[in-house]
Amino acid sequence: MYLKTPRTTALRARDRIAYDADVVHPILDEAHVCHLGFVVDGEPRVLPTLHVRIGDTLYVHGSTGSRPLLAARGPEGLPVCVTVTLLDGLVYARSQFEHSANYRSVVAHGAARPVTDEADKLRVLTALVDKVGAGRAADSRPPTEKELAQTALLALPLREVSAKVRTGGVIDEPEDYTLPYWAGVLPLRLTPGVPQPDAGVTAPLPPYLRPVRSPWLEPATMPGRHVTLEPLDLSHVDGLFAATADDELWSWLSHRRPADRDGMAAIVGGALEAWHAGTRVPWVQRDSTTGEVIGTTSFYAFDLVNRSVAIGHTFIGRPWWRSGVNTESKLLLLSRAFDTLGAERVEWHTDIRNERSQRAIERLGASREGILRRHRQRPDGSWRDTALYAMTADDWPAARERLASRLT
Repeated sequence: MYLKTPRTTALRARDRIAYDADVVHPILDEAHVCHLGFVVDGEPRVLPTLHVRIGDTLYVHGSTGSRPLLAARGPEGLPVCVTVTLLDGLVYARSQFEHSANYRSVVAHGAARPVTDEADKLRVLTALVDKVGAGRAADSRPPTEKELAQTALLALPLREVSAKVRTGGVIDEPEDYTLPYWAGVLPLRLTPGVPQPDAGVTAPLPPYLRPVRSPWLEPATMPGRHVTLEPLDLSHVDGLFAATADDELWSWLSHRRPADRDGMAAIVGGALEAWHAGTRVPWVQRDSTTGEVIGTTSFYAFDLVNRSVAIGHTFIGRPWWRSGVNTESKLLLLSRAFDTLGAERVEWHTDIRNERSQRAIERLGASREGILRRHRQRPDGSWRDTALYAMTADDWPAARERLASRLT
């Protein structure tokens, strides 16, 4: 338990205050930005900056030429106050006075001192980088001697620390509960968007930038002899645009053929947005021999309760048509669905006019179950009827043997 002092003693809402490390540490670890308060030349300063906690010490990032570092070099260190706040929701009351917020906050007081030992500085900077993604330090270049000399770190021992937490709903006066106004809580949370790779990046998206979710929604890498399926990301745009420069390939797809790289980037970006929304899992298809990007495919139409999924949004460059690529790609996807995820049913949906696609689906061992009329709108605005095919867990063993035999 941390020290309870006049500076950390709450005068109001004392039931929300805490001095336990079990409360303080998770708040500090979840937040990426803190505010560092100090006094220089008799004037207050409050600076936003990055921080990381290691044990019972809070390390604050800065520059070697900054005022707080210069002031902290004295024998007594720099008296500081560091605050962190996580906003969890807005509370709407019937009365304006009772409006509030749900939050978790930490206030730490003490004397901060600069980290001067080079080994300690490297250790803290590694922890700071790994905070933005577990394993990121090993996934990036370490600082040079010059960069290390330009970087400052202040160390603040966590002794005089308190946390304050507000949860729950509206606290209105009893007489206000009959007022005809909406009241309640609007939850808030920080949600990562789709990672945007820098120009020239060819490395795949690292695991720590992928959200943790159900295995059904994870685009696991699946290597094969002819084709490898790996998680789709924006670094594949150029390869897909080059591999699919063929009008016939786009005849039955839900998108028009992209006119340029930006058009393909929009298609890939839409697939990634759907993945982040939990409605689609997209893969890129690579030639296992050459490593060349040759197409894409996806899981979608998830029904996790009834253990069902659809395979679609598939297109492959013309040079790989009627090769082992499509057969092996479907074998990998079906094996994941039935053997890994325990699916009971896999579906395919294709335009009723796309006979080539229907024959390919039938060769997989799927059964045609019917027609979904006016099911989807084509790029030209017309409405298509969709042929529905499916394979069940009972059909899978025979289909697996047949597909494996065809590959052999």
